[in-house]
Amino acid sequence: MSGGKSGTVAFAVNGKNAGGPPEKKLLNFLREDLRLTAAKNGCGSGACGACTVLADGKPVRSCVTSLGGVEGKNIVTVEGLSSREKDVYVYAFAESGAVQCGFCIPGMVLSAKALLDLNNNPSEKEIRGALRSNICRCTGYVKIIRAVEIAARFFRENIPVPENKPRGVPGERMHRVDAAAKTLGTGKYVDDLQFEGILHASALRSAHPRARILKIDPGGALAHPDCAAVLTAKDVPGNIKIGHLAFISDYDVMIAEGGVTRFIGDAVALAVSRRRESLDEIKSLIAVEYEALDPLTSPKAAMAPGAPLIHNRENNILSHERLVRGNADDVLAKSRYVASRRYLVPFTEHAFMEPECAVAAPSGDGLVLYSAGQSVYDEQRECSRMLGIPPEKIHVKGQLVGGGFGGKEDMSVQHHACLAAWILKKPVKVLFSREESIAVHPKRHAMEMEFTTGCDEDGVLTAMKAVIVSDTGAYASLGGPVLQRACTHAAGPYNYQVVDIDGKAVYTNNIPGGAFRGFGVPQSCFATESNLNLLAEMAGISPWEIRMRNAIRPGQVLPNGQIAGSDVELEACLLALRDGYEKARSEGKHAGIACALKNSGIGVGLPDIGRCILSVEQGVVHIRTSAACIGQGLATVITQIVCGCLGLPAEKTIVEPPDTRRTPDSGTTTASRQSVFTGEAALRAARKLKAALDEGGGNLAPLEGKEFYGEYSGITDPMGSGKPNPVSHVAYGYAAVLAVLDGEGRVEKITAAYDIGTVVNPSAAEGQIEGGLLMGMGYTLTEDFPMEGGRPKAKYGTLGLIRAAEAPGMEIIFVKPKNPAPLACGIKGVGELAAIPVTPAIAGAYYARDGIFRTKLPLDGTFYRSKT
Repeated sequence: MSGGKSGTVAFAVNGKNAGGPPEKKLLNFLREDLRLTAAKNGCGSGACGACTVLADGKPVRSCVTSLGGVEGKNIVTVEGLSSREKDVYVYAFAESGAVQCGFCIPGMVLSAKALLDLNNNPSEKEIRGALRSNICRCTGYVKIIRAVEIAARFFRENIPVPENKPRGVPGERMHRVDAAAKTLGTGKYVDDLQFEGILHASALRSAHPRARILKIDPGGALAHPDCAAVLTAKDVPGNIKIGHLAFISDYDVMIAEGGVTRFIGDAVALAVSRRRESLDEIKSLIAVEYEALDPLTSPKAAMAPGAPLIHNRENNILSHERLVRGNADDVLAKSRYVASRRYLVPFTEHAFMEPECAVAAPSGDGLVLYSAGQSVYDEQRECSRMLGIPPEKIHVKGQLVGGGFGGKEDMSVQHHACLAAWILKKPVKVLFSREESIAVHPKRHAMEMEFTTGCDEDGVLTAMKAVIVSDTGAYASLGGPVLQRACTHAAGPYNYQVVDIDGKAVYTNNIPGGAFRGFGVPQSCFATESNLNLLAEMAGISPWEIRMRNAIRPGQVLPNGQIAGSDVELEACLLALRDGYEKARSEGKHAGIACALKNSGIGVGLPDIGRCILSVEQGVVHIRTSAACIGQGLATVITQIVCGCLGLPAEKTIVEPPDTRRTPDSGTTTASRQSVFTGEAALRAARKLKAALDEGGGNLAPLEGKEFYGEYSGITDPMGSGKPNPVSHVAYGYAAVLAVLDGEGRVEKITAAYDIGTVVNPSAAEGQIEGGLLMGMGYTLTEDFPMEGGRPKAKYGTLGLIRAAEAPGMEIIFVKPKNPAPLACGIKGVGELAAIPVTPAIAGAYYARDGIFRTKLPLDGTFYRSKT
């Protein structure tokens, strides 16, 4: 490998000679020159580990390593593993349930290989250390560590890899249907797709959070030899406004000359280059003249008299919600004990592993859009509206999604890719850098909350009153629905009915707030559960006891007025934690406990439909639904529901990816709804197919080419309904979480008891909860998204994401329902619920430890953050 062409360095990739310019990044060389796409670009700064490859057996971050740094070395990617290694890692990661969105997994595999090649019998601590440079946002690391342990044993003992033949029935720990493709990096995310003659586009963002654009001069950029076009607002042929909610489309595709920017991420122009490498240079040549204006960076400033209107909304209030039952002021005044506190929670970043990417290309008289969002039909609707063409002219094909958590519901790159491809009649890719992703896509809402809660002398809750002010940032996104969830869940999963909840979502010039796992409930849950700890202290009972006395039981009425169904098992969740709670306290450890509920489905009177088609094609049942799998394992769960009904093995089914021409609209992957709504739709379709199968003696052949359609529509009541017991949502899951600290104040263990109905795939459900617990722990202790003057101060490496070495022990307990819920084999959803109660549980543990009652996140004065 010595020497090479002039200006190049020589090295090997997977045993084959290679070479390139010394300054080129290794990741770009692997992906672009060699088309080896298993290594991913998650951050571009060497912080996430998704780009990990091996150089002479040692892990390196290929996104920051130049070819000059690997001269003379042998590079190994996942594609270069031996057949035996591939088989073992696929089995180990699938068997353990370690694969969710999958974007981080090839990097994890190579970090594991580097360890196991030197030590095939590592301790858990050594495995955690080997994975310290690899971030996973989905799993909580528990199952990844287990996967490495399994792989080590197979290599150490030379164990043959078992054949995987799942029955595919509910309750089975079936391997995920996409586990092999994600582990080996053969599954395709949008940035992995290759197109001849593709152009690359990127938006020039506003230099100020709030400014008037006086002039846009693209002349310098257009003179660049690589520049294919510079597009501005005047080039948009249809509606200049888009928005996730059709009835609030307030987000500008680009800000026009004379217009006023609303946040630092507003697009001013769209540069299109023939070469990806020159995009930033081209953007720098676009001259923009601004008149800087003072930004409104807090709800208080935005609601102040005389404040400029960001949109045409009085006092800059996007949404105002009231939930009133009974007279809270009167009942609180008569209550024996009352706790009242003001809580502050920050914006936080989703930090999904895959940065946003879309490719649009001409197709007939329309476009084909390759995307990784949370609803192909929402993308079709918004992009077609922007172009002024019928929706069916845009064929959207969903690809693998490298994590979402709600952060990929809004348009980010899709509309700009479509605009450039429509105008230039060529394929166009728009790929966010991690810095652009952080600056543009919506965050978890920052909220200011005042909560007052009362109880009687026995600790029985009497009433609560809350005022919630949410910073929804520059655009609506899903600020209204998020506020609704924060309000409808604010009183917790308890049996009392007197509430007075006032919520406002306020426009500011900050980065928008939007959907984020929990959808407003983590914020209000932190407040209401923390108040319960104060009331327990006043009443002279334990935090566990006050929750047990008030936990909602079947047939009782929730604070929002809905009657709890016969499937509710919150009491059982608390009982499952009682011994652990008492044991920790008896050993002198500090423990905190908290409960939560979370809806499944959009609810509150809005249309909410799941749809699925089962078609028999070449002797295989195709499961067709647009429901996006963003890591939660939906495709596997639906497979098990269908196979359980049909009595067919999983190998006789295939789940198609979302596609606006093949899969029916099953709504957005949000609100923990897809397993319930699409699961029920799939079950209904399967019952029809089952009846046809039975008529034909169980033979699929006579049904070749036939389709069987299933649909489920959830019927709920609007917020503020006059009904005495409105149905806010079709289903709720319940949870109780116990957090225990070690002697130094670290979170030693989290035990979680969950009532999520029927557990169709225990491995997948455990993985969702473990990942949610760790995400919630980060929200509590380490994660923050500071902004100053409307500008983000955080970088990917400073977000406070928890790594494998810091993750605590976890124990997951599933409470078996005595009376399963009526939908989708008894499923109630888990994705959002997983992340909610852990924050007040940890806060309660620290309160027990030092007596400091903390009301602001992330918690100060803990092991994880120095006191400020």
